[in-house]
Amino acid sequence: MIKLKNVSKYYYSKGVIATGFTKVNLEFKIGEFVAITGESGSGKSTLLNVISGLDSYEEGEMYIDGKETSHYLEKDWEIYRRKNIGNIYQNFNLVNSYTVYQNIDLILSLNGVNKKEKKEKINALLKRVDMYKYRNTKVSKLSGGQKQRIAIARALAKDIPIIIADEPTGSLDKRSATNIIKLLKEISEDKLVIIVTHNYDQVSEYVTRKITMHDGKVLEDKKFKNVEENISRKENNYKNINFANKFKLGFRNTFNILPKFILLFLVYSFIVASLMGEYSFFKKGEYEATREGYNYIFSDTDDKRVIINKKDKTEFSKEEIENIKKIKNVNYLVENDIIIDENFAFSSHDQMLWLVGSINSLDIFDGEVDEGRLPENDNEIIIAGDKDEYNLSVDKESILNHKFYRTTNTGELDKAKEYEIVGIKYIDSPSGYIDYKFYVSNKVLEDFMFETHQNFSSIKIEFMGENKDANTGSNMFKLVPNNKVTTGNSIISEDLNNRCDKENCINKNFTINIKNQYYSFSKTLRIDKTYNQKNINKELDIPNYKKEDFDELYNGIIYINPTDYTDLFNKGTYQMSVYVNDINNLENVVKELNKSNYNTLKVKDTLVKDGATEIIKIFKLIVTCALVFVLFFISYFIIKIILKSRNVYFSVLRMLGASKNVCKELLIIELFIITNVSYFIFIGLAELNKAKVISVNFIDTVNRYFVFNDYIVLYLILILMSLLISIKYASQLFKNSVMSVYREEV
Repeated sequence: MIKLKNVSKYYYSKGVIATGFTKVNLEFKIGEFVAITGESGSGKSTLLNVISGLDSYEEGEMYIDGKETSHYLEKDWEIYRRKNIGNIYQNFNLVNSYTVYQNIDLILSLNGVNKKEKKEKINALLKRVDMYKYRNTKVSKLSGGQKQRIAIARALAKDIPIIIADEPTGSLDKRSATNIIKLLKEISEDKLVIIVTHNYDQVSEYVTRKITMHDGKVLEDKKFKNVEENISRKENNYKNINFANKFKLGFRNTFNILPKFILLFLVYSFIVASLMGEYSFFKKGEYEATREGYNYIFSDTDDKRVIINKKDKTEFSKEEIENIKKIKNVNYLVENDIIIDENFAFSSHDQMLWLVGSINSLDIFDGEVDEGRLPENDNEIIIAGDKDEYNLSVDKESILNHKFYRTTNTGELDKAKEYEIVGIKYIDSPSGYIDYKFYVSNKVLEDFMFETHQNFSSIKIEFMGENKDANTGSNMFKLVPNNKVTTGNSIISEDLNNRCDKENCINKNFTINIKNQYYSFSKTLRIDKTYNQKNINKELDIPNYKKEDFDELYNGIIYINPTDYTDLFNKGTYQMSVYVNDINNLENVVKELNKSNYNTLKVKDTLVKDGATEIIKIFKLIVTCALVFVLFFISYFIIKIILKSRNVYFSVLRMLGASKNVCKELLIIELFIITNVSYFIFIGLAELNKAKVISVNFIDTVNRYFVFNDYIVLYLILILMSLLISIKYASQLFKNSVMSVYREEV
């Protein structure tokens, strides 16, 4: 049924690796009643979580019915838990706000069982565990022994082959504990039952096998009875939960905890009132637009800039680039212009001064600097900005001739390269914003361009039959160039050997797949050597290498030759910006570009414009969007706090076999219902105000200026906000494994 071969589980936290268990080799069969013992921290519960599919494993292989699981995705584990696993927990993990009947109904609903079949099965199960008379009692009112019986009934409801119990008698009295063990023994006749216990004497006369663990290892595996597994075991064909049951659960969850419902209702009522008030405010009067001449996409909004690409989406040839340069009135081109709309940050060594702006080539720098001098070396930079800006005027001594470092996306300093600002150029910043421009050498520009292309590319590695993501932010499968690696080869971490036959990857090949909005590219490399903590400096010549930093900074990286690395991203130019020498010549240049079959976009046409006839609509749209944005994040964080009590509930659903999508849909339904309750109560108040039953000036303004379409628009905005809040919350809640989320909440 289940076989573990050299399976290990590790936990990673802030660069520290903790061992759950290591190199475990076990096999379990249907009909066994297995007790796992050992002191606290020996890895018992962690082993159960891995067997249950609630936690991942890092090494070895776990087989289910002879099939490997190391390639399983979260969806595969969801199916596995749903079809095979019934969990019984020491702390029960029942839904306290549900009745006994509803707790069993929950798991059957998740598996698409119809109403009639559910009722018969639930009643039969409750009678079996002697809890039928409590079927309409809230779980919160039950004793520990009664809760454990309900947990067992819930585990049996799915009719699955494996029952996993973690300290099922830990909080029970002796009599209740004995009854629970006898019931589990009865269940094990046609199932695999695995329990973790500190009190082996309590179960010794019932179990068929005893496994003792110590310090993450199996110390003893003693079998008292040999079990022959029934290989003709029939697999249950579960259905998906239907929409009716989803809505039923979502509706139940909306109202079953009154304080939570009231708090969420108040939040959504505030959102409704805020949107209604803002919208009616603009409907009532006329206001002038206070911001114009900007957009959120292009950092460089120079009115002489035209963005171009080819209609067939292929790259520009060198000949085409030269021909564009020759067009009359073209001042200069910026190839791969994605970099000029990206912001780059430079920080002083003490991080007290941060300078953020766009990167430009020194080749297009026009004139002389106003302070300092022109660069003479690659690491020297000119900064351009408004003369009235504090850092460039009053505090310019803190910038000029001082050392700066690049700031990474994580906010850390990249001290591998040092830069010095040697010149200041004063320019007029549009709209009064602080708008730095950095002028750098072509060598530095090339480095930054390369980095930008990396950030916008998906990097996948096909490694020994597995498809691994190389840009997750971790070291595992991260690609790093190193001059000690020869072209066409690679040097990999020794830890990756376990993914190869006989744990030896030397002379094996793997493929790097690059994909972005412009191109897809694959490159196959040979594994030449492996490195470990002891030989990494010899093989790769790592500057300032320290052994204690190996696991955090180096382990898992794949080192390749710089030429091969450059070849992954240096694929030519797919989009460029053309700058004309005079704004009056812009249209002529655009016509010439269109004649050459290029797509063109004048950046000036993307800016928000002033217009007397449209000013109210534009301003209303801007402020409405801003309000929606602010309300979204404010309400999201408040709702997140309110819903934190629901995290355990959704973790329990996932433990029971519910998929992340089902949990997300239940959350969407719950917030959708509250949104509608809040909205239509407001509509009801508006009708009462219209009928003079109540008198509220704010609602009166809404009634006076709103038309039917306005109500529809705001309703759709509210539903969209509710949906986005649900999706955002779900993405945070369900991004980790079930046990990771569960541990955070209990």
